Order: sequence, then structure tokens, then C-alpha cells
Amino acid sequence: MWEAIRSNKRKSFWLIVLMALVLAALGAAIGSYLFTQNPEDGIFVGVLVAMIVWIIMLAVSFSSGDRILLATAGAREIKHDDAPQLYNIVEEMKIASGLPKMPRVFIIDNSVPNAFAVGIKPDRAAVAVTTGLMSRLNRDELQGVIAHEIAHISNRDTYFMTLAGVTVGAVIILADLFIRGMFYSSLSRGRRSSRDSGQLQLIIMVISIIVAILAPILTQLLYFACSRQREYLADAGSAQFTRYPAGLASALEKISQNQSENFTKSRTLAPMYIVNPLAATGKSNNLFSTHPSTEDRIRILRGMTSGSSLKAYEKAYQGIHGGSGILGKSTLQDSKDQGIRSAQTDKHEAKKSMRDVKDILHKAAGYGLLTCSCGVKMKIPKETDYSKVKCPRCGTVHGVPMEFLSAAAIAMSQKK
Repeated sequence: MWEAIRSNKRKSFWLIVLMALVLAALGAAIGSYLFTQNPEDGIFVGVLVAMIVWIIMLAVSFSSGDRILLATAGAREIKHDDAPQLYNIVEEMKIASGLPKMPRVFIIDNSVPNAFAVGIKPDRAAVAVTTGLMSRLNRDELQGVIAHEIAHISNRDTYFMTLAGVTVGAVIILADLFIRGMFYSSLSRGRRSSRDSGQLQLIIMVISIIVAILAPILTQLLYFACSRQREYLADAGSAQFTRYPAGLASALEKISQNQSENFTKSRTLAPMYIVNPLAATGKSNNLFSTHPSTEDRIRILRGMTSGSSLKAYEKAYQGIHGGSGILGKSTLQDSKDQGIRSAQTDKHEAKKSMRDVKDILHKAAGYGLLTCSCGVKMKIPKETDYSKVKCPRCGTVHGVPMEFLSAAAIAMSQKK
């Protein structure tokens, strides 16, 4: 696995360099168009502006990119006491993967099952899951999903996704601004000093337009192609960490069957989910897919009958696709054979109710929960002015804990 991580770093470096060259070429094309009379100066200025935009976006992403993505997803951080099972699973997979620090755990209030991970560094990472995921999956399946996301962190995929995503974003922004402003600038500059200069400007304009159209497409194709390979490696890592490939396979089946195109509109965040929600069913497998076919991923995991190691995953992959495999010989040299453990949960385990999962969100939001003897759970907001609450079902009166009372309510109770 360590060799796979090193290989990922090398590939990421050259991929980012290639994307940066595409960005520089776009800047040069735009600059040469805007400075037709002095194209050499225009190329320099265009490349400089493109690099400045890129560096600013990188600085923002490195300083607060994870917080921005989590806020975009509507995620709330939770602690161990809020969701003990989820927290324990993340901790187990942290130990299995060898991460240096426990990732922060977040929950997204959405009935669509999905999950993603963020983090520039393994010691500054986070895992986010939806309430729909927690309510639909049993422990083995949830463990498989968490292990997949932990593998992304361990493999430094979240770091690559940030770099690549920012580069793609910079290319798209510059190309969009250029195309939108091109016609206005061509009318306002009025540089038609001669027939030759007019022909030169037309040629440069055509080249600039072609580059502006192709640059975003090229960078996204590079990004998508590399993302698909990383999904396979994260699946292999999940099987290795949990020693139970069927857990992730079953989870992927449930997740892909319950997707919604309205889950998220963010094209930056969507590729980071374990199943891309913008692909709805996750079955697409073309040049513009960020993920391999979900059906293909499930077949490979189900085909791991000889073990749960990286070698077993490579064998299952080759059994379906043939060829030289997906992980590489150098990666497999470090892989040790390991068996498949038995399921930890009953296949027909009762699903967690959405109400229980909602309670986790309420705790994370600072609400207190009072449970009446009749079974009713009552939410108590912080700084409440009421020192007592009445159960709406049986009428039992309960005292509100002091930590949830406002200063006025505390003073009133002390007077009494």
C-alpha cells in the first residue's frame, strides 16, 4: 500500500504540472488576444495573471478549503457521545489504516445515503456521512464506506482532489470570463489600423477561442480519468482494512439504488462522494465520469473470494477486465495475503430509525433530549426560559437540566 501511495504522489505531481501547463496556455492565449499589437507582452501578462489566480485559489483552498466544502454540504461536526457507533467505526479504520490522527466526524442532514472525505493532510482530515447512510446501512456496510473514505485520506487522494479541483476551477473561470468578455472587448478596443493587423487579430482570436473551449475539457478529462483509478484503489483499501469486501459491495448497492439528482448541485463536491450523486444511479462509465461504474466496483468486490488483500482485489479485477490490472506490480509486492472475516452483523439486522439518527443531529446542534417514561423524546434548546416541560403524550412534568436554562430561568428557580 505504501508503494501505491508513493505512486499516487508521483502521478499527482505530474498531473498537476500538466494541468498547470494547460492553465498557462489558456492565459497565454487570452493575453495574446488582448494585446494583439504586442503578442509577446500579452503572453507574459496572460500567463502571469493565470498563475496569480491559481495561487490565490490554492491559498484559499489550503487554508479553509475543507471548511468550505463541509459548509457547502451542510455538515455538522459530532463527538463520540453523539453517535458512538459511527465514531467507533471511524476510530477502528483510523487504526487499521495507520493514520496519524483521528479524522473529525461530520453528519449531513439528508435522507440520500452518501459519504465523502476531505483533508489537505492526513492529520487534518474529516469524514462526513449523511443521515440517510446511517439509517440504511448495517454496521458492516457502514464500516466498508468509512474504510473507503479513510483510504482516500491515507492515499492522499483528498489532497490531490483539492489541487486538481482548484486547477480545473481556475481554468473554467478564466475561460468563461474570456469568452463572455471577448465580444465586448473586440468592439470597444477598435484596433483596426490595417488589413494585415485585422487578419492577425482574427487569427489570434480564433486560436484563443479554440484554446478557451478546449482547455476546460482537457483539464476535466485528466481529472476524471485519474479520479476513477483512485476509486478502485480506495475500494481495495477498504477491503484490506475491514477484511470484509462484501460489506462495501452491499453498501454500494444500497447507495446507488437510493440516489437523487437533487442531492447536490455542487460540481466541485459531487466527485468527492463515494457515489457521484450527479450521475444519479452511478452506472455511467464514460470519459466524463468521475467514478467507475458502480456495478463494476460491486462485481470486483464480490469476486474477492480468495481473500481481502490487495492481491485478491487485483486478481478479482483481472478476472473481470483482464489486462495488467489496476494496482501495479510494485504495489502488490508489499501486499500480504489475508483472509476474509465473517459478518459482524446479521444480514437482516433491523434498520436504525431515522428518528434516532435525527437525535444525533439535535445533540450536535446543542439541543438536550429528555426521554419520558412513555417513550416520547423532547428537544430542549439551550438558553430556554422554561424550567419545566410537560410530556405531550402522558402529561408528566419534567425538570429541565440547569445547563439548558437561560440566566433568567436560573435566577427564577433559585428564588423559588
